[in-house]
Amino acid sequence: MERLAILVGAKGRGSNMVALLKACAEGTIPAEAYRVVAPREGTDAAANAGDVDVTVVEPGEHYGLRLVQALQGATIVCLAGFTRLLPVEVLHAFPGRVLNIHPSLLPRHGGAGMYGRRVHEAVLASGDAESGCSVHYVTDQYDEGDVILQGRCPVLPEDTPESLAARVLEVEHRVYPEAVARVLRGDAHE
Repeated sequence: MERLAILVGAKGRGSNMVALLKACAEGTIPAEAYRVVAPREGTDAAANAGDVDVTVVEPGEHYGLRLVQALQGATIVCLAGFTRLLPVEVLHAFPGRVLNIHPSLLPRHGGAGMYGRRVHEAVLASGDAESGCSVHYVTDQYDEGDVILQGRCPVLPEDTPESLAARVLEVEHRVYPEAVARVLRGDAHE
């Protein structure tokens, strides 16, 4: 059986992680939810991991190698709220098997520093008629990997960064599990 590991960030509630775990439990993702790796104890995401093993790997010396050790045994690695550039050691250990979700229609509004509220502010400032999310392969550059799947939603005239973020997040919870399932089935072409 395939084994999914999720690498979470220090901030955020972990709602994409929860959506992935739920999809594994329901069989939408054909994999066992194997492990959640968090940067420190007490993150909201780690608290929401349920019965899944949570391993803490704090940033610091040999961070990439320690992440690889924590992720060993995984078939696929999904980032959820992980805003750091992923250490190259992880990319080498899991070639073509690390996915991320970004809250915009890449390549628009991606890159270093483009996460959370900043993305939705940029979408609104640009006058885009639609927004959404992109699931993509992770590379050694922010948001540069091939897109696997995108989900779209309209940008409404009355939108604020918060209202747009809430609507995009609903799309993310549907699209991320679908993209992971496609990758595991071998049909991950947008």
